[in-house]
Amino acid sequence: MNLLDFLIPAAHAQAAGAAPAAGGGFGFLILLIPIAMMFFMFRQQSKRQKEQKALLENLSKGDEVLTNGGIAGTVTGIGDSFISVEVATGVEIRVQKGAIANVLPKGTLKSAV
Repeated sequence: MNLLDFLIPAAHAQAAGAAPAAGGGFGFLILLIPIAMMFFMFRQQSKRQKEQKALLENLSKGDEVLTNGGIAGTVTGIGDSFISVEVATGVEIRVQKGAIANVLPKGTLKSAV
C-alpha cells in the first residue's frame, strides 16, 4: 500500500442507491493533528506578544530591568523607541524597548552586588 493512498482515497464506482463506503477517519485524523498543533503554537505566540507589550507599556522610571543581552540596570528615562538604563553609578546605556526581557523585583540589583 502506498502512502499516497492514505492521503488521497481512490475513487470507486458505486451502484445507484448504494451506501457510501466507510472510512476516511484516519485521513481526517492525519490532517486534524497538524492543524491543531499550529493553532496552539500561534495561540502561545500571540499570548507571549501580548505579555511583552503589556510589560513595555507598564515600564516606568526606577524599574529594575534585564535586557535580552543579560545586562541588568535601573530605568532612568523612557523614550518612544529607546530606554535609558543605568547599569552602574553614573553609567547609562540606551537600549531599544524591545530589548527588555524582564522587569525585576525592586531591590534585586542591590542584593546581587
